[in-house]
Amino acid sequence: MTGLEIAIGVVLIILSVVIIAVILLQEGRQANLGAIQGASESFLDRGKARTLDAILSKWTKIIVFSFFILVFIGMLITKFFGA
Repeated sequence: MTGLEIAIGVVLIILSVVIIAVILLQEGRQANLGAIQGASESFLDRGKARTLDAILSKWTKIIVFSFFILVFIGMLITKFFGA
């Protein structure tokens, strides 16, 4: 294994932990799922939760896309430059 392969592996491990954390921070799509975390009752709290959920959803897409690109690059490196 080269140093580049090890670096890509470490970054992939970090990204996978970040993906798990960001997904767990998002509110569920089903109505009763928010009751698990004690869903807020006021209108302002619900609006704030929606904007936070939208931000987390956007970051989830960005992180997952970069994860798959990095996996693809790592595969190409090991395929063409690995021994």
